[in-house]
Amino acid sequence: MEEIWKRIRPIFIDIFDDNQLNINEESSADNIEEWDSLNHVNIVVAIEKEFKIKFALGELESLKNVGEMVQLISKKLAK
Repeated sequence: MEEIWKRIRPIFIDIFDDNQLNINEESSADNIEEWDSLNHVNIVVAIEKEFKIKFALGELESLKNVGEMVQLISKKLAK
């Protein structure tokens, strides 16, 4: 899991253009002001590219925060 965190933090920092951004398990569109629908798509595409995985739409709809996204990435990488 720690390896996944090391790889996704730079993605969020790049997309939100904020070197001081602190992403944790509870981070979500509810508590990051710049996290709009366009940035959400950019995050998903960047994560898919970084980890060479694909998300199904249904998988993404149920995610509530970054912690759940990291768990989903971990499950996909384990397959």
